[in-house]
Amino acid sequence: MTSTFHGLEVARRALSAQQTALYTTSHNISNANTEGYTRQRVNFEQISTLTTSRYTEGVKSEIGSGVEEGSIQRIRDRFIDKQFRAENGKLGYYEQRADALKQVEDLLNEPSDEGLAKVMDQFYGSLQDLMKNPEDDGARSVVAQRGLGVADALNYLNTSLNKVRDDLKYQTDVMQKDMNSVIKQINDVNKEIKGLEPHGHVPNDLYDERDRLLDELSSMADIDVSYQDSDGNPSPIAEGIATVTLKDAGTPVTLVNGQDGSVNLLEVQYDGDNNVNNLQFTNAEDGTITTIAANDFKSQGELKGLIEMNGYVDGGDTVGYFNQIISDINTMAQEFATAFNAVHQGGTDLNGDAGIDFFQFDPNSPAGTLTVNQTIVDDPNLIAASQNGDAGDNGNAVDLSHVFDEELGGLGDKSTRGFYESMIGDLGVVTQEANRMVTNAMTLRQQVEENRQSVSAVSLDEEMTNMIKFQHAYNAAARSMTTIDETLDRIINNMGLVGR
Repeated sequence: MTSTFHGLEVARRALSAQQTALYTTSHNISNANTEGYTRQRVNFEQISTLTTSRYTEGVKSEIGSGVEEGSIQRIRDRFIDKQFRAENGKLGYYEQRADALKQVEDLLNEPSDEGLAKVMDQFYGSLQDLMKNPEDDGARSVVAQRGLGVADALNYLNTSLNKVRDDLKYQTDVMQKDMNSVIKQINDVNKEIKGLEPHGHVPNDLYDERDRLLDELSSMADIDVSYQDSDGNPSPIAEGIATVTLKDAGTPVTLVNGQDGSVNLLEVQYDGDNNVNNLQFTNAEDGTITTIAANDFKSQGELKGLIEMNGYVDGGDTVGYFNQIISDINTMAQEFATAFNAVHQGGTDLNGDAGIDFFQFDPNSPAGTLTVNQTIVDDPNLIAASQNGDAGDNGNAVDLSHVFDEELGGLGDKSTRGFYESMIGDLGVVTQEANRMVTNAMTLRQQVEENRQSVSAVSLDEEMTNMIKFQHAYNAAARSMTTIDETLDRIINNMGLVGR
């Protein structure tokens, strides 16, 4: 038989359950703008009315016993998380490429009145003036100074490009530290979760922190996340311990091992010219080392983008965009200076002597060391404008001006102008493609993020609706308790008084 006070207990449980739901709703509202927060809900559970009995069936059903707050659960979709992290890695990769390429565009600054093309046009123009007045001291001085202008522009480009490449190496080193820091933090959160779940706890706030860190790590490299149940007696809705594996790395690498709590930390290794040689992962527990060659590392993310821009070793060769463009600048400087010197040596100066080298440079770094022969700077009369030895002849000046448009074998049978224009054109195409991929990746990530937000984010309208719903349920439960109280008062204080 049901207890006389059964109704009070049912109402009390209802009050407690609705109150918990109100508290959870308030928690959601409070964290509506908290980064990484996942909305939570109370899972109401009907209390079973089945009890043991001496009847044949062994059980019997009583009147309903009310409700209880079974658990407080995060609303999260792991499949959407996986999609988001994949797109996040792609976006990080293309953003690093686009940022580096923009720096190259800013340095070359073409087309403009300050770029190398303009400086070379001015040098060409000074030779045109020399052709008109081969004996004019002013025209000769201008040629020497315009030549210095070309050399200075190439020196600046070479220095600036190498400086940006040094900055990329620094960014890679910072990325290494950040990546290792996030890996350690994920492992620490894992350990906290591992200590709580076996006792039936559901640490939602720790799950949120872990997911936030996993999102951050996914922008650095492409990762795969799997989950294992904790030991002991975890709740059915417990999410378990995360194991993080690096994808597309050539060799399998477990960054965070959820089972034994070990981590593999990254060290980027370089050759003597700061090209990435290997990526070495060291197990912090037993010292086991996993080495991945830079050319085998295909895991899309910010780290791969930085490595490709900075430069890396591929089968003994050095590749990478900055390596390529610095090499092209040096090749162009060397081929142009060599061709110009050859023509200049074939002419005669105002003194009637054979021409000397107009440009000088170190073959190990032509663009970085190119300069005009100091002897010519000091005495412009040594510029070999004549072809037949007469002071008024301009034949060699004409030939010098033709060097700009002469097809050179070292430049792939392109002229100096054509080669440089081709470099600028290729840079524009590559940069445009990188920016297009950033836009596409950002759009795809935004779409996935919107899907995730529709599932996991706090909707203030929905929470306000829930608040009103739970408030009404709480009021109704309170009214139910009042009704039962009045009923008991009638039974206890008023029944059996008739006839007294």
